[in-house]
Amino acid sequence: MILGTIDWIIIASFLLLSLYIGLKYKNKASSSLANFFLGGRNLPWYIAGMSMVATTFAADTPLAVTELVAKDGISSNWIWWNFLIGGMLTTFFFANLWRRANVLTELELIELRYSGKPAAILRGFKSIYLGLFMNVLIIGWVNLAMVSIIQIFFDVPPSIAFWYMVVVMVIAMIYSSLSGLLGVAITDTIQFVIAMVGCIILAVIVVNSDKIGGIEALKTKLPEGSLNFLPQIGGKEGTSLSTLTISIGAFFSFAAIQWWASWYPGAEPGGGGYIAQRMMSTKNEKDAVFATLFFQIAHYCIRPWPWILVGLCSLVLYPDLVDKKLGFVMAMKDFLPMGLKGLLFVAFLAAYMSTISTQLNWGASYLVNDLYKRFIKKSVDKVSTIKEEKHYVKVSKLTTVFIMIIGAFVTTQINSISAVWEFIMECGAGLGLVLILRWYWWRINAWSEIVATLAPFIGYIIGHYYLVDLFDVAFIENRGPFIFTVLFTTISWLLVTFLTKPSEHTTLLSFYNLVKPDGNWKPFQSGKKNNSNLFKLFICWISSISLTYSLLFFTGKFILLEYTQSIIFLFSAIISFVVLRYFLIRTNIFNN
Repeated sequence: MILGTIDWIIIASFLLLSLYIGLKYKNKASSSLANFFLGGRNLPWYIAGMSMVATTFAADTPLAVTELVAKDGISSNWIWWNFLIGGMLTTFFFANLWRRANVLTELELIELRYSGKPAAILRGFKSIYLGLFMNVLIIGWVNLAMVSIIQIFFDVPPSIAFWYMVVVMVIAMIYSSLSGLLGVAITDTIQFVIAMVGCIILAVIVVNSDKIGGIEALKTKLPEGSLNFLPQIGGKEGTSLSTLTISIGAFFSFAAIQWWASWYPGAEPGGGGYIAQRMMSTKNEKDAVFATLFFQIAHYCIRPWPWILVGLCSLVLYPDLVDKKLGFVMAMKDFLPMGLKGLLFVAFLAAYMSTISTQLNWGASYLVNDLYKRFIKKSVDKVSTIKEEKHYVKVSKLTTVFIMIIGAFVTTQINSISAVWEFIMECGAGLGLVLILRWYWWRINAWSEIVATLAPFIGYIIGHYYLVDLFDVAFIENRGPFIFTVLFTTISWLLVTFLTKPSEHTTLLSFYNLVKPDGNWKPFQSGKKNNSNLFKLFICWISSISLTYSLLFFTGKFILLEYTQSIIFLFSAIISFVVLRYFLIRTNIFNN
């Protein structure tokens, strides 16, 4: 792809801006671990929420959605749209609790909630498992997508594209190690705006090009079923529909199991990872809830439609394209004038850098706070001195560099992005329920979470290497291995929970008094029982799901010029919003 001078100026300006932000917030981030990893716990909800959205907008995301739409139409997005159910659960049942717990990392909660050596072992193990192993896998697949983009964009071989990617990765590492989470969040906000503006411009240009001729013309050129918003359940063989057709078992898995059962980066049941990090970085509990609510709505309603439109257009423009996801990059190459090519490439750089900077900062927080500080070089007192805090920040910066190097190496060992996705999804199958119930049931202990973390690996091996030989192909099509792993894991941790002792009474009482969770905490409730929010929160959860899906479908129908249906979905969104606001005001989740 040929770039003009203006394109290079845009690219260089963006990279320099990212470095400038890193330098600007350097001093504030260097004063303490709380400043480095949580931005001083002072982020407003819109910055924290925007940072969440930007982080989940990686370089591979537009390509992945383009591939889904080009293969199975709009309805194929339900493969990830189903995660909204779990995301809204986090918003109303957990966001304020994360902020109230006042921990530095998700893993620090383990020893706040559980007691004894099992808790310490679990915290140390997860600091390496999540902070390094899982983290570099995520970095590897994001890097791999960026290498593919650079390869096509600049028409260079993979080996050269890899080193271009390394240069961009180093820049992301520099500003994230200098400015900590505050700088990352500020750059995330800028990067998200750039990325979305670029994608919207591309969609508008491609849809209105001579080869497409606008929305109405596009609709007539698409295969039948491409514009269906809902998947076809249990489709018949030989159907000509270009729409997602899934088995009843697979539909049941997506709708009823996956959203609460699976651990997946950015969609952890009960919150976790960089989402929990953003919740804990907000000014107060109210900001934590609003940041997470904004994230869910923006993630599902604002982001996908430009990508979906380009994906639909690629069906018409490149019907013989083997690698469907490349339709997005091909559209950039064929339709953008000078200047806009640089802007779109910056959009990909922004998406890539926002994800990489977060993964580096988040991973370093686990390795430093939950491994190095907890087990290797402990503070002399419970509260670290200024000198100790500066030492830990220095180690955090070095750890950021270390993770970047390992992540770059892992990139060279990964051949398939989808294979990594599947592995991560299934090796966390069944863990989600423990992560939810540890806040609402006092009987959950460290052994429950240990078993729920390890059992999915055993279930994965049994399901994929033994049970597939006993059943026909329908077992795989109905996501049999995944459902088996969830059942195996759930039964395993439940048995262990009742066969082992609960956490120490003093630990549970301290946790309850600090966090004040709803649910089954009767042994630790004294005096008059607090009014439960569970029913009101349940209504908030359901109405927010209805609100978000209604806005998602309203936007889509409006773009496709189907105004009658769009008005119906808009009316549904308004009713859902009124219900949500009514019940949210009547909860006491902000000051419990």
